[in-house]
Amino acid sequence: MVRTQIYLTDRQRIELEILSKTLGKKQSELIREAVDRLIDQTGLSRRESVMQAAAGIWKDRKDLPDFSAIRTEWDRH
Repeated sequence: MVRTQIYLTDRQRIELEILSKTLGKKQSELIREAVDRLIDQTGLSRRESVMQAAAGIWKDRKDLPDFSAIRTEWDRH
């Protein structure tokens, strides 16, 4: 692990301290969990954005084979 310092508002510090006591977890553990959730949430939306941007990028290409015909041929065998 890497040690990192952060600045919290008074409200954040108080609420974090209350959560820590209530849940029986260290404040640093709660902060790491919150950072993991943020990374997971933004990672998903970032992946969705990339997929949306990539959707249909080949639809107007004329140099590609007829994939429907190829699939039909495969299905016959």
